[in-house]
Amino acid sequence: MSTQLFSLAGKTALVTGSSRGLGFAIAEGLAAAGARLVINGVDAARLDAAAAALRAKGYTVDAHAFDVCDEAAVVAAFEQLDAAGIAVDILVNNAGVQFRKPMVDLATEDWQRVIDTNLTSAFVVGREAARRMIPRGHGKIINIGSLTSELARATVAPYTVAKGGIKMLTRAMTAEWASHNIQANAIGPGYMLTDMNQALIDNPSFDAWVKGRTPAGRWGKPEELIGTAVFLASGASNYVSGQIIFVDGGMVSVL
Repeated sequence: MSTQLFSLAGKTALVTGSSRGLGFAIAEGLAAAGARLVINGVDAARLDAAAAALRAKGYTVDAHAFDVCDEAAVVAAFEQLDAAGIAVDILVNNAGVQFRKPMVDLATEDWQRVIDTNLTSAFVVGREAARRMIPRGHGKIINIGSLTSELARATVAPYTVAKGGIKMLTRAMTAEWASHNIQANAIGPGYMLTDMNQALIDNPSFDAWVKGRTPAGRWGKPEELIGTAVFLASGASNYVSGQIIFVDGGMVSVL
């Protein structure tokens, strides 16, 4: 089978939260498959450094620093893309934040911040992308979920609720937009070697738990999300919608 089925040549991909971590790895993978990139983050300096690193590899990259939790900023960013003649064919809703605290000690503002960053932003950015994809008659939306889209763990209640919501948001997008040839799917990463997980990686007991609980016996690497992301962004997945694919070394499959 030709790899042309997975080519993203001629497509533009917006990846939120892509100045580092999973978002950067996914963005680089989409670029390697041929996509033009629009990367995003709130730290302009870090975003510029990420864009420079990607351009040094020969990729075409536009960097847009805006807060996905600021609806006006999201709308303005899409209007800027419109004005520049940049049409987003592929959206990856990756921006996220974690906050660990028992629910009985959890302040409402911390709950809301996690929900807004991990779930509401995916709705807002997804809505703006879809408003432009629908008239064009095609589009790919990839929402980044989590193991907690399916399983709960103590001390991360708002994250669990947000990522569970990502699964259902993906299905809601499918219910409304699949008829416009827009495929919405999600990826559920397992425990990955990222900056956000560094404290857990450095904790010997938690590190042992992850390796013991995961059938693959190890943490995942950010670049191991690329294959699934390219599949969901490409023509290879044109009849796949409303799904969440776990890239987790088998964790959600076993007790």
